[in-house]
Amino acid sequence: MIEQLLAYGLWVAIIFIIFGFVALVKGADWLVDGASAIAKQFGISDLIIGLTVVAFGTSMPEFVVNMVSVAQGSTDLAITNILGSNIINTFVILGLTALVYPIVSQKRARDFDIPLSIIAGLVVLVFVAIQLPFGETEQGIGRIGGIVLLLMFCFFLYNTFIHSKEHPEVVETEVKQMPTRRAVALILVGFIGLIVGGELIVKSAVDIATRMGVSEAVIGLTVVALGTSLPELATSVIAAAKHNSDIALGNVFGSNIFNVFFVLGMSATIRPLPAYEGIALDALMAAIGSIVVWMAVKTNRERKIQRWAGALLLLIYAGYLTYRLLNV
Repeated sequence: MIEQLLAYGLWVAIIFIIFGFVALVKGADWLVDGASAIAKQFGISDLIIGLTVVAFGTSMPEFVVNMVSVAQGSTDLAITNILGSNIINTFVILGLTALVYPIVSQKRARDFDIPLSIIAGLVVLVFVAIQLPFGETEQGIGRIGGIVLLLMFCFFLYNTFIHSKEHPEVVETEVKQMPTRRAVALILVGFIGLIVGGELIVKSAVDIATRMGVSEAVIGLTVVALGTSLPELATSVIAAAKHNSDIALGNVFGSNIFNVFFVLGMSATIRPLPAYEGIALDALMAAIGSIVVWMAVKTNRERKIQRWAGALLLLIYAGYLTYRLLNV
C-alpha cells in the first residue's frame, strides 16, 4: 500500500515522512503517558518510572526507526539514524540552546555522562575501523559488538539507578493520573502510532534516497536524524528561553548514551550492521561533539557552555555537513 502511493512522486514521500515523524513523536508521548499511569497505579515510585518508562520513551523514536530499518534490511539507515541523531543532539541542539542562554553543567554530567558519551562514539569507531576476531565476516557492528554495547548500557543503567537513589532530586517525573481504560487506550494508540510512523519514515526515506540518487546513509544522517531529534530540540530551546537550560545537557547526553548502547546495541544483536562509506567520520564526529562540550564546561569557572561555545558547535556541524554532502 505505502509502496504503491510512493510511486506517485517525490512529494508523496515528503508528505509521508513528515506525517511519519508526527505519528512517531505523538505515539511515543502517548505510550509513555499511558505506561507511566499504569505503573503508578501498581505503586511503582516516580524515581523508577523516570529511570525506565520515561527514559526509554525519549529514545523510542530512534528505536522504532531502527527496528523497522533492520527488519527491512536498511542497515545503513539504522546506523546513521543513531550517529546522526547524536551528532545533531550535541552540535545543533546544544549549540542553539547555548546561543539562547548559557547552559549550566551539573557535576554528574561533567564527570560521568559526557565522558561516557565520548566512549560511546569511540567504541563505535573501533568496531567499524577494525576487523574483530570473533567470527565476524566484515567490518561493521556485528552481534558480538551489539552484545558489548548492551552490556555497557546495563552498566550505565545500574550506575544511573544507584546515583538517582542517592540523589532522588535529580529525577523529576510528573506522572499524569488517569483512569485505567484511558491509560490502556493511550498505550495501544501510541504503539500503533510508533509502528505506522516508523514504517512511513523508513520507506519514505529509502524512496527519497533512490529518487535523489544519494545513499540511505546521507538521508539517515540528515532528514531522519533531524526528525527524530526535533522533540529534544524544541524542549531544550524552550527551556533555555525560560533560563532553565541546565536540563538540556542531561537530556542530550542521556539520549546519546541510550541511542548508542541500547538502540544500536539491540539493532546489531538482531541483525549485524555492515560498515558504509564514511561511517568512521560519522562515529568520530559523534565523539568529537562530546569532547568539545566537555572541554567547554571544563575551561571556565562557571562550568557553563557559553554562547561562544554554542556558536563553535554550530560552525563545526556546518563544516562537517558541507563536507559530507559534497562527498556523497
